[in-house]
Amino acid sequence: MEQQVARATKHLQDILRDAIKLEDAQNALIIFDTEAPLARIMTEAYRQALPRGTFVDFAGVTPGDVRDRFDHLKPGDIVILIQSTNFRLNEFRLRIELFSRELKTIEHIHLARMDESQFDTYIESLSYDTSYYQKLGRALQTHLDQSTHVEVECKGTKLVYDTGMEISKLNIGDYTGMKNVGGTFPIGEVFTEAKDLRLVNGQAMVYAFAGEDHMVRIYEPFPVEIKDGILSSPNGPADFQKILALIQQDEEVLVREFGLGINPALDKHHLLNDITAFERQTGLHLSLGAKHGIYPKPGLKRKEGRYHVDIFVDVETITIDNNIIYQDGHFQN
Repeated sequence: MEQQVARATKHLQDILRDAIKLEDAQNALIIFDTEAPLARIMTEAYRQALPRGTFVDFAGVTPGDVRDRFDHLKPGDIVILIQSTNFRLNEFRLRIELFSRELKTIEHIHLARMDESQFDTYIESLSYDTSYYQKLGRALQTHLDQSTHVEVECKGTKLVYDTGMEISKLNIGDYTGMKNVGGTFPIGEVFTEAKDLRLVNGQAMVYAFAGEDHMVRIYEPFPVEIKDGILSSPNGPADFQKILALIQQDEEVLVREFGLGINPALDKHHLLNDITAFERQTGLHLSLGAKHGIYPKPGLKRKEGRYHVDIFVDVETITIDNNIIYQDGHFQN
């Protein structure tokens, strides 16, 4: 555990300095719990990274206590949330409240979902290399924003986006010019979706998805069919069929998010059970269902879609307008 705490401390110091740009004069409030072993490791790492921080055990406070703590902070201070599950404060939406107060924020959520074999992977996923994330993230953003045609090749399959992509969003730890500083860690993603969802056609191989318990599971890669932007998978595993049936009760199984994960610590051989963390895995994930509030679409109101289920593609090559941007497990700059 000491070595894990030491590595985590180094990564957190880099995040606080290079991504969050926390200054010595700014205060740090760390709200934690001790339920999950990984939460305890992260809390100790923050104690070492922020020796002057104020630490509050969530189990010993009320929503009113938390508000009182926030009242004593000033814009630019930071609140760090270390959560075995996800802190609930009645109707009090914690992160929205923090950003409305212009407080910097780092969230670590669902730490209880990671078993001991994944602790090292989670810790390494927090490693923050400013040059890597900014160079690769912005290069991929440029490719996607200028794209007119995208092809995704897996072993024996091809998925074609015969359409441009929406203006892509970055999650690379660069908050320059942004009102809100921080978010959920680990980071490492560039995401968008097709401008015309109906111009997505072909097949792909899926190797992982999260079940109804939101835990990621690895499977022998299986094919999915996408026609006019709608996915079907008659030969997929039983757990996947349950997910599709659940979505189909309320809406079409639309393929919306096109997410390029760029966190080098995560891939199909380095799994994290938590879906929020693992969608940063190096490669491609897609979302199923009508819910993707970032991008409005005709006939799809932002608040009406119920489902956003991430699936992970066993991708070999991604080509954007004849430029190979991913091959053999690596992104190309």
